[in-house]
Amino acid sequence: MEKILVLDFGGQYNQLIARRVREHHIYAEIKPYNKITVEEIKAENYKGVIFTGGPNSVYDPASPHFDETILDLGIPVLGICYGCQLLAYMAKGKVVSAENISEYGKIKLNVKDSPLFTDVPESSVCWMSHRDYISEAPAGFSPIAYTDMCPVAAMADESRKLYGVQFHPEVTHTEYGQKILYNFLYHICGCSGDWRMDRFVENKIAEYKEKLQGKKVLCALSGGVDSSVAAVLLHKAIGDNLICVFVDHGLLRKGEADSVEHIFRDTFSMNLIRVDAEERFLSKLAGVTEPEKKRKIIGEEFIRVFEDEAKKIGKVHYLVQGTIYPDVIESGAGDASTIKSHHNVGGLPSVVDFDEIIEPLRDLFKDEVRKVGTTLGIPDELVWRQPFPGPGLAIRVIGEITKEKLDVLRDADAIFREEMAAAGLNKTTSQYFAVLTDTRSVGVMGDARTYGRTLVLRAVTTDDFMTADWSRIPFEVLERASSRITNEVQGVSRVTYDITSKPPATVEWE
Repeated sequence: MEKILVLDFGGQYNQLIARRVREHHIYAEIKPYNKITVEEIKAENYKGVIFTGGPNSVYDPASPHFDETILDLGIPVLGICYGCQLLAYMAKGKVVSAENISEYGKIKLNVKDSPLFTDVPESSVCWMSHRDYISEAPAGFSPIAYTDMCPVAAMADESRKLYGVQFHPEVTHTEYGQKILYNFLYHICGCSGDWRMDRFVENKIAEYKEKLQGKKVLCALSGGVDSSVAAVLLHKAIGDNLICVFVDHGLLRKGEADSVEHIFRDTFSMNLIRVDAEERFLSKLAGVTEPEKKRKIIGEEFIRVFEDEAKKIGKVHYLVQGTIYPDVIESGAGDASTIKSHHNVGGLPSVVDFDEIIEPLRDLFKDEVRKVGTTLGIPDELVWRQPFPGPGLAIRVIGEITKEKLDVLRDADAIFREEMAAAGLNKTTSQYFAVLTDTRSVGVMGDARTYGRTLVLRAVTTDDFMTADWSRIPFEVLERASSRITNEVQGVSRVTYDITSKPPATVEWE
């Protein structure tokens, strides 16, 4: 399989770069710059390497650097933003800081003739974000693009297939960014494009048929997209040797537990065990208000429930989880900072009573998981259902979790989802849900003073869940949802709408 290495220097768009490469049917994997050596890069037979952006200045001795011998491997390199400056620095060029050279946002880009810019117009718009610039290109490199403020907006040593761009081709604001990446991957690296979801499915089923033959496997089934796709994939491979354990922890949306049981037991004829663990989870969460602690408790309790069920079943060799790539990234894999722990990544206890944990979707982004689900024949209503976090409503109830709060949130969330569907926004909005805050506010109902809860509605649009923009829902839809919630859900006196994008916020509140 062809592979592109995305060498991570700490930039905010690093996962997006990998996803953009995969959109061109080429597998990309991210490695922190200090977790892989030049020798390992050579041994892995990468078709190309992309240096990512980063917040540092390359001339700062404390900034992340890399072994300059990578430039002599004969492997094509593309440096992006900080990666471009690092490439220049490693090749003995000059990178300096100057206030009048700084560029942020949409900038007019002028390109010269180069394989990197095949079929790219001479002038177009790119997305810049830099305060340093390359004042002198290294020996052997030629400037191949410029802006009004940046004399070396791109550079190339064509003989060694080394390229650098000061702008960000991976973001949608760069008009021809995808074409530039395509040119690097196909024209410069010589890739053919063998990363396809149908092949992924075939290979994974064959892999698990061989690896898990005669073994009992326990699947952590939540009913969400990720765990559902993982379950069906494993079911295709090992049939009834897969035992799906669905933990009804009391933190699911309205009517969801019964729906999950019906779909997997009746529609897919899977070996399903439903565990009623609401009281168990709520007792563990009593009095807990800190988000990370909630996640850790839920993660550990999930595993303990599975262990208990495994003991009833007999020897179980493997545990399957629906972990996907953004879970791994946000849980602080490699050198990334921990944004939040995911119950099936950062929340795992240190001792797990299984031989091994199987995570068939660990390297996939959400859109790739959905493609796998479609390839497996899973109905669209399940493949395209609203994303739901592993810890469930526990991270949508701010502060202490109680049965009463959960019931209020369930009813309000159901109303919001009904109104979104009625308006036809359920397929165009990436994720939408309600959050019950720990804030009360004064209201008036029937000429009487109330002191009810404040509920927040949240909706975002995104194509990768690594970044997201708040959705511009029509006011009349928000009005109907607000009116219904305050009239039909006892205890809610105020409804607000969250208009914060990711970053700086995350999609979920906790």
